[in-house]
Amino acid sequence: MDAIESGAATAAHGTSSQGREPPNSDFTALAQAVRAGGWMRRRYGYYWTKLSAVPLLFAAAIAGFVLIGDTWWQLGTAAVFAVFFTQVAFLGHDAAHRQIFRSGRANDWTSLLLGGLVVGMSYGWWQHKHTRHHANPNRIGSDPDIDLPVVAFTPEQAKRPRPRAFRWLVAHQGVFFFPILLLEGLSLHASSVHRVFARERLTRRPAEISFLAVRILGWIALVFLVLPPGKAGAFLGVQLGLFGLYMGLSFAPNHKGMPLVPAGAKLDFLHRQVLMSRNIRGGRALDTAMGGLNYQIEHHLFPSMPRPHLRRAAPLIADYCRELGVPYTVTGLRESYGIVLRYINRVGLGERDPFDCPLLELRAAPGELHRIGAGAASAAPRP
Repeated sequence: MDAIESGAATAAHGTSSQGREPPNSDFTALAQAVRAGGWMRRRYGYYWTKLSAVPLLFAAAIAGFVLIGDTWWQLGTAAVFAVFFTQVAFLGHDAAHRQIFRSGRANDWTSLLLGGLVVGMSYGWWQHKHTRHHANPNRIGSDPDIDLPVVAFTPEQAKRPRPRAFRWLVAHQGVFFFPILLLEGLSLHASSVHRVFARERLTRRPAEISFLAVRILGWIALVFLVLPPGKAGAFLGVQLGLFGLYMGLSFAPNHKGMPLVPAGAKLDFLHRQVLMSRNIRGGRALDTAMGGLNYQIEHHLFPSMPRPHLRRAAPLIADYCRELGVPYTVTGLRESYGIVLRYINRVGLGERDPFDCPLLELRAAPGELHRIGAGAASAAPRP
């Protein structure tokens, strides 16, 4: 997205001890090496193949759903749709980050069509939220991904006034984290509908409303035309639940349990993105399953890098970070979920956050933050 790319460019200019961050020559050198490797060039063949497959697979899945008809075996079809919608959401995510086309307008409309008309999510809502996350990952008070109504990610959030039942849930949130994700799909649709009808500015509002209405109302009507009410409700419950679970399992391992950044701390772009992100180790099957999000460090450093290049650029970026002494975190998938669950459970139980940013602990002066981010941050508790 333009906002994300401009944020990276702004961070490269940095400031001094009078409140400005130090120059980001480290990131500039890395960016030059990445571009020299050819990893920022477009992959039109890769993406056109995927984009062409979306309407064909969607039509085939709907035809199969109609032909199978009134049977409980349709719950298996619901699982297929959940996987399909998540994969399309990943493709929309790539377009939103300007990974597919050179034209911003072409990327925007691709995201609008994939998100609104196929998945049932508002591109405008997602763009606003996701841009803030990229600009300040794990920064307290700025990153919307660590400020959710149902999960506490900081001790302060855990202590917020809540009804007694919600306090109990927060205290045991590590146990309920995966079940909560089953509601994420419904939440995504509800947030999207709320956003397109809210008073806040929204680009292309008529198109967003039209796409969401066709997708959501048309999908519900189709399901209830093919299936009786009981089976239709079960079908939608399975499809929405697995869609939300799949989305949550893909996004949760990337930042949760990594250091939190105090609201007033200053970090240059390279350290801000690498220290707060985690890669997930795996092969090409995992790359496909997670839509490239398993290369979260590379994605946060270079949001517009096409997905196929993330794997190729990772070794260079990992070596570069090691040369600078910047912790480059890589874990297995199962291990990452364990880290997330232990982290949110400890927060919910009221314990001090074990992954606080070392800057908070050292209470450094603004002029010392860059030096500490490069050196002392490597001594932070590592998941």
